[in-house]
Amino acid sequence: MSDEDNRSQLVGIDWSMLISGTIVGAITIGVLLKKLALNAPIEELQNAINHLFAIVPIVVIGLALLATWGIEKKYSRYTLRAGIIHSEARISLERAWQILTASRQTQIFFTFLALMTLGLFMQDPVLENYGGDVFGMQIGQTASLNAFWGTGTLVGLVIAGFVLTPRIGKRNTAKLGGILVAVSLMIVMLSGFSHSQTLLKLALLLFGLVSGIVTTGALSLMLDLTAAETAGTFIGAWGLAQAFARGIATIAGGALIDLGKKLFSNLVLSYGLVFVMQAIAMLVAVWCLRRVNVQEFQIGAKQTIATVLEAEID
Repeated sequence: MSDEDNRSQLVGIDWSMLISGTIVGAITIGVLLKKLALNAPIEELQNAINHLFAIVPIVVIGLALLATWGIEKKYSRYTLRAGIIHSEARISLERAWQILTASRQTQIFFTFLALMTLGLFMQDPVLENYGGDVFGMQIGQTASLNAFWGTGTLVGLVIAGFVLTPRIGKRNTAKLGGILVAVSLMIVMLSGFSHSQTLLKLALLLFGLVSGIVTTGALSLMLDLTAAETAGTFIGAWGLAQAFARGIATIAGGALIDLGKKLFSNLVLSYGLVFVMQAIAMLVAVWCLRRVNVQEFQIGAKQTIATVLEAEID
């Protein structure tokens, strides 16, 4: 649905809605769990969490149906952009693999997305514990930490989508955001030595801000590496890269904090191991970004995609 001149703005709006939901969810959970203390009885914790899990899925399913019903039929511009119409639904898994491996740029960008996702979400499973163990925050307060990250991300998405990307380009926006993410993670770690909750919240606000910048640049670039005829195949691959990396980030974050607690007696250093490895993953992602070439993808993959689709139809 997007064009070259409005792609970054649409990505910014799209993800702003996503992050707005994250902020509302974080605040809601924080309010509902506000009265719970770190040493609350297990029965009290179970009742509160079971109450959340009884309501949230119903709300999510209802909003998902409301948001997507009839949207594709009304707004899709597929017939205007695809050279071979209505063929993707009949592509076999083998053909889809041929399309995805037709250009080395696909593999490079898949790697970049995976590393970038690691660089953004490795702190996810440990952030609330970080607030509790190092800063002495209660359960409701630690749940609200995501609201500061989300608010910063929301601002970063808008700045990147409407100001940065149109001026310096998608690649430079992603590169700038990635480098700043690594810097902000170091600030999050260093804030632990002060034990100041205010400083932690400001650091997370900054982390969210630059996360929004790198996300907008990367997703705008992602849409350039997607052919209309096989949009579902490529978006599926990019989604797989992010989902796979989110899973690895959760496992790695938990494993690293366990390792950190064995290596260091200082809790700040223990959690700092997670933030340092996360920053390294982001910097490696920025290095991979230098090898991404949209023009090479568009030229090299176009003929291969056409050949595979025509063979599938035959």
